[in-house]
Amino acid sequence: MIVVSALIAGLLFGVGLMVSGMANPAKILGFLDLWGRWDPSLAFVMIGAIAVGSIGFAIAKRRKTSLLGLPIQLPASSTVTLRLVLGSAAFGVGWGLAGFCPGPALVALGAGYAKAWGFVAAMLAGMFVFEVLERAKPLWRRA
Repeated sequence: MIVVSALIAGLLFGVGLMVSGMANPAKILGFLDLWGRWDPSLAFVMIGAIAVGSIGFAIAKRRKTSLLGLPIQLPASSTVTLRLVLGSAAFGVGWGLAGFCPGPALVALGAGYAKAWGFVAAMLAGMFVFEVLERAKPLWRRA
């Protein structure tokens, strides 16, 4: 049941990204171009997503388990750290340069956008480098 629920949620998310235009890099770049031909339509998508997400988090805070019986894992910290700020900045720069973020990039890959291949390859490489550096941290601290 968990796998089926994940599949349905993923399909719903992907369809939502396609319908909203979030998987189209030209639409994203138009939204980010504040001093050019700005396209505000994605602001409404984001406002809707924040509203739905806020309701979901409000409900999740009151529960110990999901509807499928799995433990609910909410962020443990609300502290803004340098690592969080730098990661957010890197995400924003990548989003602005490519017009993709991870979820929509995977949807665009499936939809046949050629540009998505390069982004997904770079994303996977970045994830790999992050994991290598994270695992090397204990070695650095011993020295």
